Amino acid sequence: MSILQAIIYGIVQGIGEFLPISSTAHLVLLPWLFGWKDPGVVFDVALHLGTAIAVILFFIRDWIRIIGAGLTKPKTQDGKLFWSLVLATIPGGLFGVLLDKHMENFRNAALIGVMLIVMGIILYLADKYGNKTVNITETGIKRSIIIGIAQVFAVIPGISRSGITMSAGRLLGMTRESIARFTFLMSAPIILGDALYHAKDLVNTSIDKAHFFAAMITAAVVGALSIKFLLDYLKSKGFGIFTIYRCILGVLVIVACFLR
Repeated sequence: MSILQAIIYGIVQGIGEFLPISSTAHLVLLPWLFGWKDPGVVFDVALHLGTAIAVILFFIRDWIRIIGAGLTKPKTQDGKLFWSLVLATIPGGLFGVLLDKHMENFRNAALIGVMLIVMGIILYLADKYGNKTVNITETGIKRSIIIGIAQVFAVIPGISRSGITMSAGRLLGMTRESIARFTFLMSAPIILGDALYHAKDLVNTSIDKAHFFAAMITAAVVGALSIKFLLDYLKSKGFGIFTIYRCILGVLVIVACFLR
């Protein structure tokens, strides 16, 4: 793998992890479409560390405030938000570990193409018909649990963690910006946990440090820019553009499967 390929993987991870377009789908499709070798677990760890760094640093002030309130003033708005995030994280973390060994069964290009389209339509409908009044501090226990359970389906490439959780949040009455911010905060421990969980497989594995850090730093920088872009974008616009992109890409992948 060249440094350029490592940077491209980092860009794709940084964009796909936070925009509702499925980073896993894009990372599977890249080597499939261009004939690149599978980057393996080392790159998976590098990419997830990069996006974990991005979301942690981007919201560092929020994290300090929320964690402090959660541990000392749990009945305040920030305290309740902290425990809502904890509840929402549990299903994704638990099922992520339980289903990890079966992940390869879902890495099928045709399935990815279909899921890109299906999730794109769900995202559009949830955004269009969802209520638009609930703020992030009003998330509550019920919404947190449902959003957390929805996140479990993101193990299927093409679904997208941000896509499925934002759709769930919109259907549960949350504003676009609120569910986007909740999704990003919730993703931090999941992404970091995923990286650390797979880091155990790096024992006795040779690591090309230049490629590893190129991918990680790129994913971190692009990830932070993606978070800022989406939060600003959703202040005045909906998810329609992402539905269009997902449907076009899904159709192209399905056509490519038939042609091959």
